[in-house]
Amino acid sequence: MADNAEAKVVFERPHALLPVVTNYCPGCTHGIVERLVAECLDELDVEGDAVGVAPVGCSVMAYDFFGCDMIEAAHGRAPAVATAVKRVHPDNVVFAYQGDGDLASIGMAETVHAATRGENITVIFINNAIYGMTGGQMAPTSLPNQVTQTSPYGRDVASAGYPIRVAELLSSLDGVAYLERVCVDSPKNVRKAKKAIKKAFETQINGRGYSLVEVVSTCPTNWGLTPQEAFDWMRENMLPYYPLGVYKDVVADGYADAAEAAAARAAACPLVNSAAGEEGGAK
Repeated sequence: MADNAEAKVVFERPHALLPVVTNYCPGCTHGIVERLVAECLDELDVEGDAVGVAPVGCSVMAYDFFGCDMIEAAHGRAPAVATAVKRVHPDNVVFAYQGDGDLASIGMAETVHAATRGENITVIFINNAIYGMTGGQMAPTSLPNQVTQTSPYGRDVASAGYPIRVAELLSSLDGVAYLERVCVDSPKNVRKAKKAIKKAFETQINGRGYSLVEVVSTCPTNWGLTPQEAFDWMRENMLPYYPLGVYKDVVADGYADAAEAAAARAAACPLVNSAAGEEGGAK
């Protein structure tokens, strides 16, 4: 048996994750994702420079769980708060941690406009297809025919419309540098999710533009399933509707950042490629 001098720590709690009890339900994947965020902050050595923005929703108390500076935002306003912090403190690593009701419902305007402006922030987006904290109502991401507290006969797309695919939606915006959709239902997928989260932070650190990682997740409590049954339901129903993968990566496409990629897409527009104000307004 090796003595203490030869002992090596191979697994421990990330320094950026505080040793506290969380409020999450058994089987909830928020705990997994928050650990991955903390591991990335540790490995990038940015905990002391990081500022997180907590949402309204199940992760409303994230300010108690992370060791970095945290700010609580009003419902849906995390991207606006993150924008303000990043513009005032451009050298800080700023991230918003949001659920689907917070990001894709009341906060959709803030989400879209922060993305299209190319704000150099990182967003971790938890998509569990339901409003979790407030009792299981239909969310913007609830699937067609999905039964929730406010759609007891299933989501009727004729009256409620179709779910919002956030990664696909944001991929069309010029300010976005990196988008990926992941899940955390297996060790393999947890490793992929961590890689994506770390890349999103690196995208910000390198000044490339807006980045978002969407995590397809579960809500065993409001789905009325065991944690394992919830993973099975997610694989069977959510992943076909919300396919995993990279939805935008300007560096992989050969550009230095989102601005360079946007300029290339607008290469045929004389006004866009003129010096500021040179062409004036429409005549």
